[in-house]
Amino acid sequence: MNGASPASRSKRKAASPTDERPLKQFRHGLNGKISPGENTPDVEHAGFVTKSDLEDDEVPVFYHQSQPADTAEWQATIENVVRCVVSIRFCQTCSFDTDAACASEATGFVVDAERGLIITNRHVVGAGPFTGYVVFDNHEEADAYPVYRDPVHDFGILRFDPKAIKYMPVSALPLRPDLAKVGVEIRVVGNDAGEKLSILSGVISRLDRNAPEYGEGYSDFNTCYYQANAAASGGSSGSPVVNIDGFAIALQAGGRSDGASTDYFLPLDRPLRALRCIQEGRHVDRGTIQCQFLLKPFDECRRLGLTQNWEAAAREAFPKATNMLVAEIVLPDGPSHNRVEEGDVLLKVNGEMVTQFIRLDDILDSSVGNTVRLTLQRGGTDVEVDVEVGNLHDITPDRFLTVAGGSFHDLSYQQARLYGVACKGGGVYVCDSTGAFRVDSADSGLMIQSVDQKKTPDLKTFIEVFQQIPDRARVVITYKHLRDLHTLHTVILTVDRHWSTKMRLAVRNDTTGLWDFEDIGSPLPPTPPIRMKAAFIQLEHTSHPAVADLVRSFVRVTCSLPLKLDGFPRNRKWGMGLVIDADKGLVVISRAVVPYDLCDIWITIADSVNLQGKVVFLHPLQNYAIVQYDASLVDAPILSARLSKENITQGASTTFIGFNRSGRIVHAATTVTEVTPVSIPPNSGAPRYRATNVDAITVDTSLSQQCGSGVLVDGEGGVQALWLTYLGERIHGSRDEEYHLGLAIPTVLPVLSRIQQGEIPRLRMLPMEFRSIAMSQARVMGVSEEWIQRVSEVNKRNHHLFMISKRTFERDEHPSALLEGDIILTLNGQIVTRVSELDIMYTSEFLDAVIVRESQEMHLKVSTVSADHVETDHAISFCGAILHVPHLAVRQQISKLHSEVYVSARSRGSPAYQYGLAPTNFITHVDGHPTPDLKAFLAAVVKIPDNTYFRIRAMTFDNVPWVVTMKKNEHYFPTMEWIKDGSEPCGWKRITYESSGKAVEGEPTDGMVPTAGDDNGDDVCDDNADTML
Repeated sequence: MNGASPASRSKRKAASPTDERPLKQFRHGLNGKISPGENTPDVEHAGFVTKSDLEDDEVPVFYHQSQPADTAEWQATIENVVRCVVSIRFCQTCSFDTDAACASEATGFVVDAERGLIITNRHVVGAGPFTGYVVFDNHEEADAYPVYRDPVHDFGILRFDPKAIKYMPVSALPLRPDLAKVGVEIRVVGNDAGEKLSILSGVISRLDRNAPEYGEGYSDFNTCYYQANAAASGGSSGSPVVNIDGFAIALQAGGRSDGASTDYFLPLDRPLRALRCIQEGRHVDRGTIQCQFLLKPFDECRRLGLTQNWEAAAREAFPKATNMLVAEIVLPDGPSHNRVEEGDVLLKVNGEMVTQFIRLDDILDSSVGNTVRLTLQRGGTDVEVDVEVGNLHDITPDRFLTVAGGSFHDLSYQQARLYGVACKGGGVYVCDSTGAFRVDSADSGLMIQSVDQKKTPDLKTFIEVFQQIPDRARVVITYKHLRDLHTLHTVILTVDRHWSTKMRLAVRNDTTGLWDFEDIGSPLPPTPPIRMKAAFIQLEHTSHPAVADLVRSFVRVTCSLPLKLDGFPRNRKWGMGLVIDADKGLVVISRAVVPYDLCDIWITIADSVNLQGKVVFLHPLQNYAIVQYDASLVDAPILSARLSKENITQGASTTFIGFNRSGRIVHAATTVTEVTPVSIPPNSGAPRYRATNVDAITVDTSLSQQCGSGVLVDGEGGVQALWLTYLGERIHGSRDEEYHLGLAIPTVLPVLSRIQQGEIPRLRMLPMEFRSIAMSQARVMGVSEEWIQRVSEVNKRNHHLFMISKRTFERDEHPSALLEGDIILTLNGQIVTRVSELDIMYTSEFLDAVIVRESQEMHLKVSTVSADHVETDHAISFCGAILHVPHLAVRQQISKLHSEVYVSARSRGSPAYQYGLAPTNFITHVDGHPTPDLKAFLAAVVKIPDNTYFRIRAMTFDNVPWVVTMKKNEHYFPTMEWIKDGSEPCGWKRITYESSGKAVEGEPTDGMVPTAGDDNGDDVCDDNADTML
């Protein structure tokens, strides 16, 4: 599980993560096999459980050992056992406590056929919301719901409807923990390595192993584990360990894969007790004194102070014992605090000698709410203490809050034990740090100490404080990280209660097996902004006072994205924008900062005043956006930048003014090294916006690659070029390449002037990408000597022409259309030798073109296309997938659009994730009905009843058709529409579709609202050889 080493094998099966598009020809199927075609694809853009899962899938080594054929007695036993064993296919739908959202496979076995109860591992059931189903040996399936998950030990109990299994008798496996002995031959029967059924043999070699530690995340403790050499692997979590008589004597839970085929089994004493409580309708009491014990051998206990008399008494009472229980971790402020100390050797509980966990659990579980007397030996001295036994369920969170994009709950005993901190009063645990709470590079582990100057020791107080905070308020948050409790961090957050309008409390319901959602607080309206003053810094040692004045033309632009669209890999980005009209509050900024207009824009002036902004214009090709703030709300000497009308040329002297990664201004005199057409590689895994058909400028200073924002200015302070960040391709698995390049100001002037006049430009464009070619290439491709001579005369600096390298949108076979490989000679009578000369397309409906095609000179009348509908203005969230019309980057990379329903992203732990509906897929049919567009798709899916299967026919980006069946889940993943609407305060309207298909405006109360949480991040692994199964 979490934190397993590279050598570890994960025994909870997961789909293989990758940053490339899913391949139909070679993929991991839903049953874990690598196959050419019989399974639906489940390869995705990102890792989604743990690093150990990732590497288990990347190198599928299953350690199967050649074994002699079983005896007839074993064969008869196995035949009976397999009818009780089920494959569990499940999702943990959101991050909670130690568990990240995931989709996986595991094993369980029926323990009560009449009531439909199944035992499996706790790390399968998880601490948070769970959805799943079980598949029996005859391939019948039934929905499964958790009825119990142990707070500490690695077991949980699922419920299914036995009536759903119609074609085989449902039988139960009896539990006999008393039959586990060293030397007993066993079989592990389960869903090993994702296979339908695997039977692995072994011999129990040890009964007194301490519970394995799996690094950060869930780990069992305060129990012994059995050890054997069955060599199980991914998917075998929850398998029964049976003896030759067909009794379950242990539960498969963990193992090693660092060369040793060692497996760890959980004793069934506690699972058996919990099962009986549930069968009798009683609550499963679990006692704790908030102290972790470890089994330590007698020689080590002697070094800790165990006297000879007590050792002799222990050996006499338990002749086979070689260990005693020693206190390892005592939690602050818990029942054992100031009573038990680390290193104390436990001798007796209530006068009874105890050397094993099983008996200690028995006593504590039967003493909840009472006091027990512990006899300890501390450094050779006998100590007796009375300790109150608490309820483990009271320190195990059963609810979480979602607000402002983040999720929160009280700290669990699991986390408190792992980091040695108090269970209560230490702050609120952030289990999902998305939305406004994306304050740290870590995905989890934050403990909120205060909000808006008010302490938040627990979830109840946190809710009370947050209910009083208005939308868009900027508040001070203090937090610590569980890995570093010495450091108090202070950040300022902007509260989002407009995209995430509801404050929802989810509470676990063990009767239904679901989590019930409740809206507990409507958002308070934003506080009206007031006019504020600000002053700029002074820039020194510049070539001209006008250059120094440019400091007053820069503002910081922060863009927060509540929903993942268009393949953009981030949920928040910032950069420095240039004020082009101070009176109107117009700012130009890179599209790598503002990729689309479903966002929040905040503009910081002089590092002092924060103002809300809005998107005014997004250029479809040239990598800039224009945003606007209310200039009446700031009293500061903001200066409109003076924009040069002359194109900067190669070799020209200029001054570079930029902002480094820390947001500090730097400047240097430099020289333009190159002006060349931009050529940014497309992102193969998930197409996203990239600049095309525009010149890029580079300069001779190292500062240029340290700064993602800035300008090039002449000696008198005139801005010659914008210095922008260009988003590139994904490299090395998780890092996105960024290019820092200049964009000549004359290129953007026509658009800027129209916006300054209050007009929103309505551009047209040629649906294609151009690439420059040298004269040597042009000559071979059929360009005449006469044209080559004319090119050399028109452009003295660069002798090249432009060839169409890629058509965008769908191919058009009309004979007058431009085709890939065509060389452009003239447009409207002007020879095209510079990228800027292609800009005529932005204002022309038709262009008269002279081209060379297959060595033939041709005269064509070419129509341009409108750029009005290039940007995404409609999205649907369905079963955890985000769907919208294929955006421009998709159309630039693909040769044919199979459907206007494009999968842009998906949520971890969702049906889309579980069943393999991957980003870059096109959905062409739902239940046999064509879905050529979003309207047809929505009409088809809202009719599907909740919790039922339906068929999706899809096409991969590489033109491979496939079909998948999915089960709809409206409770956790409701269907929503996002529609651009200028009349809405946010600019977008949301519509939720209830289970009946009825459309209701606004955000749903139930379920996981989609966010821009990054599902393309890498997982981190620790160096630990133990791993969960």
